[in-house]
Parts: sequence; C-alpha cells; structure tokens
Amino acid sequence: MHRLLTSLRHFNELVMFQHSIFSLPFIFIAMIVSADGWFGWRLLLLGILAAITARNFAMGLNRYADREIDAKNPRTQNRPSVDGRISSGAVLAFTLLNALAFLLVAYFVNALAFYLALPILVVLGSYSYFKRFSALAHIILGLSLGLAPIAGVVAVEAAVPLWSLYLSAGVLFWVAGFDLLYSLQDIEFDKKEGLHSIPSCLGANNTFRIARLFHVLTIFFWGLFVMEADLGVFAAIAVLFSAAMLGYEHYLVNKDFSKIDRAFFTVNGYLGIIFFGLIIIEKALT
Repeated sequence: MHRLLTSLRHFNELVMFQHSIFSLPFIFIAMIVSADGWFGWRLLLLGILAAITARNFAMGLNRYADREIDAKNPRTQNRPSVDGRISSGAVLAFTLLNALAFLLVAYFVNALAFYLALPILVVLGSYSYFKRFSALAHIILGLSLGLAPIAGVVAVEAAVPLWSLYLSAGVLFWVAGFDLLYSLQDIEFDKKEGLHSIPSCLGANNTFRIARLFHVLTIFFWGLFVMEADLGVFAAIAVLFSAAMLGYEHYLVNKDFSKIDRAFFTVNGYLGIIFFGLIIIEKALT
C-alpha cells in the first residue's frame, strides 16, 4: 500500500494534477451556458473524466518527450520523469492509457465528440514537439486549452455555436499570454539549447508587450462571448474581474521575476474559478 501511494504521489507530481484548474472551469462554463443551466450528473462525470484524461495525456507526453531536455534544466531536473522515480516506459504507458481513456469517454458523450477526440489528441500532443522548431509553441498550448470550451458545448448540444468560439479564443490568448510570462524563466536555457520560444527569440521586453496584447485579446473575445451568448451583468462582471486579475498578473511579473510562479498559478487559478462562479450565479438568477 505504501508503494502504491508513493507511486500515485509521483504521478501526481509528474502531471501536476492540481493545475487542471485552468481548463476545468471553462469546460463547465461552456456546458452551463449551452444547457442554459444544469446539464446533468452524467455529463458532469464525463466532462471531468475527459478533462483529466486529456490533460494527463498531454502532460505525460510532454514529460516523455522532454525528459532529456528537462535533465539539463535546473528548474526541471527534479521531475519524476528525470530523476528516476518514474521510468520512461511507465510514463509512456501512462500517456497511452490516458489517450485510450479519453477516446472511450468521448465515445460515451456523443458521436460528434468521438469524431473530434482523435484530432484533439493530435493538437494536445503537438505542443510537446513544437518548441523544437517554432516559437509558436505558446499558441499551440493556448489552443490546447482553448479546445476545452468547444469540447464542453459539443458534449451538451453536439454543435459549435459562435459564442463558444469566442470563449475558446479568449482561453487561447489567456493561456498563451501567461505561458509567455512563465517562459521568461527559461530564456537563457532556451537560447543555450537552441529551443524556440518568444522570449528566447525576441527578448524579455518584447515578450511582455506580446503577452499584454494577448491578454487584451483575451478580454476582447470574452466580451464578445458575453454579448453573443446574450448573458447579463454577472457575466460582464466576470470579464471585468478577469481584466483586473490579468492586469495584476502583469504587475507582479514586471515588478519581480521571482513572482512568476505566484502570477502563473495563483492569479490564473482564481481567475478561472471566479469566472465559473459568476456564470453559475448568472444562470441561477435568470
């Protein structure tokens, strides 16, 4: 039992399960808006399983593909996939099992979800290799999480309405923007290893400018989402609150690079949860 618990802790550290907080709220925001309220226990369970297995696949593949790179980076050399706590074979098996589980969950959602499941896995998996040849890896990461709201609305109504595309575009630029800030930690390492990232290609100052632009686009698209979905005051407050949180995030990182973890995990975590809570209030009162 002790060995099992230890292995579970190592796999939890491998995929950083707690960071599922970034994608889960926006899946359920899309589902609540699509269903105009509660969407049922069955879709809740399937939505959670789909989000977890998709993210486990993406993180597992990333750790497997980057194990040699991570071993050279002081920031990542203590990951379980690097220091021997989890073997490469176990990481690969974990990744493949989660891919199969995601496909199985999609099958039980509906036909459209199942047809889209494999292309979604391709997008999620491509991020792990993109930085080897293109600085657009930040956009691919944003797209990976930006697919979450589309998956949510497909689960409810087997369609992709315009408002869900606006919501997803906002998530894309939100994630790409904070990934730019997070990547500032590895700017010198990426240059040394010949890895492609916007910070290593364009420098810190230009990275800050691009991240700000991305987060302006985030608020723009979320505003369009609120209007297109015909939502009310609480949804509008959610967008305004998000703007304030993103502004605070940029303030933290510009002031002190050591605050990147706080900006990345804490601020963005609260943003998603509070946005989700305000959408629940919006639908509960209308």
